Amino acid sequence: EEQLQAIPGLRLYGKAVQRASILAFTIDNCPPSDIGMILDQKGICVRVGHHCAMPLMEYLSVKALVRASIGLYTTKDDIDALVDGLKTAQRLLG
Repeated sequence: EEQLQAIPGLRLYGKAVQRASILAFTIDNCPPSDIGMILDQKGICVRVGHHCAMPLMEYLSVKALVRASIGLYTTKDDIDALVDGLKTAQRLLG
């Protein structure tokens, strides 16, 4: 989470004290669907969209979010690849 928060313009959604394994976010001026496409080209799987939670999206005033799931199998290299992919997306889209 710290590496993600260091990306300028990235906003994490959710305030749980002990976040589970899901990180939902947006990056300023970067459409979530485009972020997902760029990450996919790098072999990084995320979900994008409204996640069947339209009332929540309306409440948050967003049309879509990027959602990364972190599991027991996720390695530091996986996290580093996600962060690098997001920086690439930001550079290409922002």
